[in-house]
Amino acid sequence: MSQLPSPPPAAVEKSEAEWREQLSPEQYAVCRCSATERAFTGRFWNHKEAGTYTCAACGEALFSSQAKYDSGSGWPSYWQPLRPEAVAEVADESHGMRRVEVKCARCQSHLGHVFPDGPRPTGLRYCINSAALGFEAEPVG
Repeated sequence: MSQLPSPPPAAVEKSEAEWREQLSPEQYAVCRCSATERAFTGRFWNHKEAGTYTCAACGEALFSSQAKYDSGSGWPSYWQPLRPEAVAEVADESHGMRRVEVKCARCQSHLGHVFPDGPRPTGLRYCINSAALGFEAEPVG
């Protein structure tokens, strides 16, 4: 008997006051105002532990440590999300550039951007702010 796919988690909607109360000032600036942390300063840019990177705002599982690689950019980089439906990709023409913004599909928090200069097999580089992420370590043993 085949198992049916689980339904997507319910969307998370909060007021800006609720987001401000829940998130640190840096997390709020990144997740809710699309700020970018400075390169080589975030807690996950050089993180190598096995596990799952989650959305700092809603806890949604976003990226596996197995898809993480050192892009040399100073931000955590992944060649694919954990599940395609975990992230939303949106055209971003801010700051005089054409980029693709990556958001958490569940709560619409800004995560970073995706670029077409990543490794195989996808050729993509999901360049994500550490402030937008949480981490759940794989159980040992």
